Amino acid sequence: MSPPVTARPTLHLVDASLYVFRAWHSIPDEFHDAQGWPTNAVHGFARFLLELLERERPAHVLIAFDEALDSCFRHALYPAYKGNREPAPDELRRQFAHCKALCAALGLGVLAHHHYEADDLIGSALHAARAQGLRGVIVSADKDLSQLLGEHDEQWDFARGQRWGAAGVKARHGVHAHQIADYLALCGDAIDNIPGVTGIGAKSAAVLLAHFGSLDALLARVDEVPFLRLRGAAQMAVRLREQREHALLWRQLTTIALDAPLDLPAHGFARGPADADMLAALCEALRFGPLTRRRLLEICDPGSGIRDSQERSPGPAPDPQSRIPNPGSYP
Repeated sequence: MSPPVTARPTLHLVDASLYVFRAWHSIPDEFHDAQGWPTNAVHGFARFLLELLERERPAHVLIAFDEALDSCFRHALYPAYKGNREPAPDELRRQFAHCKALCAALGLGVLAHHHYEADDLIGSALHAARAQGLRGVIVSADKDLSQLLGEHDEQWDFARGQRWGAAGVKARHGVHAHQIADYLALCGDAIDNIPGVTGIGAKSAAVLLAHFGSLDALLARVDEVPFLRLRGAAQMAVRLREQREHALLWRQLTTIALDAPLDLPAHGFARGPADADMLAALCEALRFGPLTRRRLLEICDPGSGIRDSQERSPGPAPDPQSRIPNPGSYP
């Protein structure tokens, strides 16, 4: 019998790029580092990180960044994947590196890979963490990540203060958590430039999956589609037959990998020791204000009020300097 949620230590998995981009677009370009480069995204990300750490005091936490902007394995499957997105400007690329350095200075495990997206790293980490008895809290509003939710997991839209588990996915998206990849394959995902099946929108996709259960069952029983009480059902059946291989390809793109390589720090899933000297140097270089500096230094000690502290993994602390990316190294 599975232990109750309260008996399971929690691993917070943060979709960092979402919050970096949000800060980049919402905070005026009025902050600059010692070299004159903009730091508005770093300042916004730091505020988010401080709120999360102060509120949750997580004992287990990983921060996942997107580095596979145009080198993800999905691009080999479909070169137009995310082709509708403008390349990140140099001013933003540098800030991603600073955000990663900030996480490292705070003793937070950083995940990034040139062939796997942050979603894949989060999914793979959660898959591995479950084997160690942890449950996951995915800090992101991205609906794609809802497919990862198991019985004991949660997703947290931090900005809106909304949390939901696997049972709450249907109320939000019209399909169950395990159907999210099939759902996006059918109706498409404009954000990632995935077309979906022609003529099938979100509502139709939800109805089809409610009836058939999965994309595989739908394609196997496509002759039944015209008899459904669904507007345009006959034409949908035609499109599904014509675009069967495309639908299967779209599902490959929308399915989050659970086997991405994880370059975990020496302390594994646990929050590691912070480096106060490195943090002070970053505060100086990034010109953080006195309030932000004080808050960052106050949470330097991960043992201070940390939750699930008895579950922390023992082991020597890594050298944080070895994990700090050069600002020019972000792709």
